[in-house]
Amino acid sequence: MAITPDEAARVYRGADRLYSLEQVEAAIDRMASEIHAQLGERNPVVLCVMSGAVVPIGRLVSRMDFPMQLDYCHATRYRGEIRGGDLHWLSEPRESLVGRTVLIVDDILDEGYTLHALIGACTRLGAASVHTAVVVVKRHDRGMGLEADFWALEVGDRYVFGYGMDYRGYLRNVPGIFAVAD
Repeated sequence: MAITPDEAARVYRGADRLYSLEQVEAAIDRMASEIHAQLGERNPVVLCVMSGAVVPIGRLVSRMDFPMQLDYCHATRYRGEIRGGDLHWLSEPRESLVGRTVLIVDDILDEGYTLHALIGACTRLGAASVHTAVVVVKRHDRGMGLEADFWALEVGDRYVFGYGMDYRGYLRNVPGIFAVAD
């Protein structure tokens, strides 16, 4: 369901700030160090999941000073809605993943269905190993029980936006991580 810019602004004004931009950036620093320690010698393909990871990928890879290739894929279950549906592919990776270490970077791990499908796709495309990094892990008891290899922050079971995560197509650009007011 599409909303207007005024509705998006109203949601933003009423939202609860969970993490400031400074807190998010500090968590991204920590996550980048962990990734460097584990994957820095492995020449990974870093795979940006569009559109949610477009903000965090630039912030993350600029902190990882080792050889890597950057690529993207576009798969979504939300398509502008606040609840996920079937996985919809718009673009698969262009780089060959055969025999490669792959790091999938996404904005949020909620129930895990999208990330699970992406891991499976990378494996089918021949990746030697697949690792995952997300900005936010949402803690609840739904979904697949999938865990990210690397994550920056945790949130409770609320609808969150900012730092790449959207609210009905808006607010990916806001500085920090916010939750829609209850």
